[in-house]
Amino acid sequence: MPLSRRDLEEGRMRRIYAETVGAAHALDDEALDRSLDATLAARPKGAGWWVFAYGSLLWNPLFPVAETRPATIHGLNRRFCLHSLASRGTRERPGLVLGLERGGSCRGVALRLPASLAVAELRLLWRREMVVGSYRPVWVRARTGRRSVVALAFAVRRDHPQYACLTLGAQADTLATACGAFGTSCDYLMQTREALARHGIVDGYLESLAAAVSVRRARRSGGRSGRSG
Repeated sequence: MPLSRRDLEEGRMRRIYAETVGAAHALDDEALDRSLDATLAARPKGAGWWVFAYGSLLWNPLFPVAETRPATIHGLNRRFCLHSLASRGTRERPGLVLGLERGGSCRGVALRLPASLAVAELRLLWRREMVVGSYRPVWVRARTGRRSVVALAFAVRRDHPQYACLTLGAQADTLATACGAFGTSCDYLMQTREALARHGIVDGYLESLAAAVSVRRARRSGGRSGRSG
């Protein structure tokens, strides 16, 4: 079942993580509010209400979007570098989700929140992205054609217990098999690729992973067919 806005509004996502990683590691609303307030205090003067989408926010933002622009940021790159112990995997078989790692660049989409709703919607977004504190909210300069905007992005915390530094092969092994409360890691990968393609963006890293995952899933499917015959 895909993550829904209701899951965030009613606190279901936090409950799922609290049951998986322990209530002490799933941030409550007070801790989330402190994190958001600190991030808003660091918001550059004159910045709009843009969020840089590079993973699931591309195809399932769950907040009203007033405008979208393909965008590029520098100094951070997209990687499957965060273990998912509930949403796309389990504690016994962790999945993987995307984070922004240091270095390089990343092509994604800048999503603009309606100004009148921005703070309330960001509080809901915090329940999603910051549920276990595995990301570091940062303000980045996103290039959109000849212009640029200041956008909010979520970079991975390397000091977080769920941080994962894996080879491409190990990433593919995990993505091919893991499944959690909100779907499979494989679907997360494929939906991200498809969403980027709709904006004319092809990510070579994701394409390589998708090819490797497809091979692994085909082998598993063939193996099951062979055993059943």
